[in-house]
Amino acid sequence: MSDSHQTRAQQLIGDFAPKLVDLTDSVLFGDVWEWEELSPKDCSLVTVTSLITSGSTDQLRGHLARARANGLTATELKEVIIHLAFYAGWPKAMSAITLAKEVFAAADYSAGLREHT
Repeated sequence: MSDSHQTRAQQLIGDFAPKLVDLTDSVLFGDVWEWEELSPKDCSLVTVTSLITSGSTDQLRGHLARARANGLTATELKEVIIHLAFYAGWPKAMSAITLAKEVFAAADYSAGLREHT
């Protein structure tokens, strides 16, 4: 399977931990993220919030992009991060907002390129 057709988990750890890849792809994203009780937008909001409060910035980058794709706006996500500063701690919020700035700038740049092609 080419890299462009692999899931992110397959790209990152497929050869090293295939069982974790399978659980990530089939259970987490194939089942849990598909429950009808929460929309993809709601799942993204919960996930981003959890990653920020736990300081899991490695996973936050991808989930911020996923949150945007699932309908959360940059403004909404910035407000979530600011709100969490008071509950999760200032350093976690500062790390998250710095990462969000990078992710949103890259997405805006990519969108601009698509508009001009």
